Amino acid sequence: MSDLTIDAVKARWNDVLDAVLDRDRIAWLAFFDARIVSVSDRVITISFADVVKLGGDHNFSMARNPKHLALLQEEIAHVFGAPFEVHEI
Repeated sequence: MSDLTIDAVKARWNDVLDAVLDRDRIAWLAFFDARIVSVSDRVITISFADVVKLGGDHNFSMARNPKHLALLQEEIAHVFGAPFEVHEI
């Protein structure tokens, strides 16, 4: 399923987040506010920029636990049936 569109990922993103929440609430908190920016070549790019909410970027990627990212990627693979990397901008 490497040919997923951004719309397809957005349509199932809550399924991914629900699966993360079932396993680790802190990991869910780390990603629940992420916005899907792009999907291509088995890479899902997310952003935490939200000009409406905070008037700018609130990207805390340096503070995010690498295990949380790994869990997110595991659940993406489970939901979509194929592994995807997650990149943050």
